[in-house]
Amino acid sequence: MVKFPVPKIDKPLEELEARRKDATALAFIGDAVHTLAVRSRLVEAVGAKTGVLHRLQSKEVSATAQASTLKRIESELTEVELDVYKRCRNAHQTTMAKNASAVEYKIASGFEGLLGYLYLIGSSERIAELLNKSFELQEQVSQN
Repeated sequence: MVKFPVPKIDKPLEELEARRKDATALAFIGDAVHTLAVRSRLVEAVGAKTGVLHRLQSKEVSATAQASTLKRIESELTEVELDVYKRCRNAHQTTMAKNASAVEYKIASGFEGLLGYLYLIGSSERIAELLNKSFELQEQVSQN
């Protein structure tokens, strides 16, 4: 099993404080967390040149891929995680992805917001668990 290395925050926020953060700010943080986790995993697993790594990473962190990831793990989310995801998904968007539908972009924003929330409360292990579960499910689909 490939593990996702996930960054850890030095001073986690209280859950309530993190939940009060603006949904787009949570997504902003979550995007960085997801990108770093995917890049770290690719460097460990593939070890190719940066151009190849960038292309692989871009496929995994695109809005379409993130929406697909969320759909694979949605049943694994706790009630609080689901609430955070929905709040971030439903937040007003001023931009849209170039290569994804509006629905995929909203789902991806919700996914990023969830990762941002989990990062801010210090739940790196939970982020890794969700990303690993998604990756395992994707591998099973790819093999069939």
